Amino acid sequence: MGKRVGDAMILSIESSCDDSSIAITEIATKKLIYHKKISQELEHSQYGGVVPELASRLHAIALPAILSECKPWFNELKAIAVTSEPGLGVTLIEGVVMAKALSIALNIPILPINHLKGHIYSLFIEKESQLPLTVLLVSGGHTQLIEVKSYSQMETVATTMDDSYGESFDKVAKMMKLGYPGGPVIEQLAHSGDASKQSFTVPLWQSPLIAFSYSGLKNQVRLAVESASSETYPDIAAAFQKTATDHLVQKLKKYFKTNPPIRFAIVGGASANLYLRSQVQQMLTAYKAPLLLAPLEYCSDNAAMIGRCALEAYALEFFVNHTDVAINPRCKL
Repeated sequence: MGKRVGDAMILSIESSCDDSSIAITEIATKKLIYHKKISQELEHSQYGGVVPELASRLHAIALPAILSECKPWFNELKAIAVTSEPGLGVTLIEGVVMAKALSIALNIPILPINHLKGHIYSLFIEKESQLPLTVLLVSGGHTQLIEVKSYSQMETVATTMDDSYGESFDKVAKMMKLGYPGGPVIEQLAHSGDASKQSFTVPLWQSPLIAFSYSGLKNQVRLAVESASSETYPDIAAAFQKTATDHLVQKLKKYFKTNPPIRFAIVGGASANLYLRSQVQQMLTAYKAPLLLAPLEYCSDNAAMIGRCALEAYALEFFVNHTDVAINPRCKL
């Protein structure tokens, strides 16, 4: 992407887990001027999941390397946006420390950004936002149903009671010794499987609660894997994916009985699952509500979504001084 001299821009930093990413977004046009992400999946795959201390060390190498490519735009920067919550404390601090250093060096303010809001605004990269919006956020750390009225008005109406949707895929893949991240591996394996050959109970299917739970399903799969040969893994993967998704759809339908959606979106790393997308799209036809989806390249953690979210924070002047930026690993919306 070429340099555009004289345009006001925001530099955004994402380091909430295992993706090091920096983006530059033009304020007036919302155009994404620069974006780069370095994934740590290969380094963590041998451990079957993210090792926080390793992730932190890798951020310390990758983030400065990416930042060195952004120097041509430094004079046009009006603010530094950084993910400050939620996430892994030892990785969030890597991005926040960089943001503080840039704030001091360039004498510009910081925009602390909630990572979950960033996922919501991944829908609107280089676009105007479309609100109000009902959002299903599914990732390795979160499963939440959110009513979004504006940047400052977001209400979580349902969440998981234990494991998240994305986390359950990772854990099932680990049971089968298929590596990390588990989402794409299980989805691919399910393509060659027959879901009807395994019977798993849909979580909370008799409960009136509008909530999510995956620990029980995960245990059902564990028992199936322990008593099966690897030749049946595709069938187990297909049945697991179907049951995990049926659970989401069932709870969405229950919620929609009293809160029909005007428009609906799926965001987060697990929103890249094409089976989930197809099932939700099919469900929404009864409500005549459009389904909004981020491009696949922006479903997982990235600084482009943090930069797009930061445009809203910038307009509202949610600036802080470098001394006032704090991380909050367990924060929700």
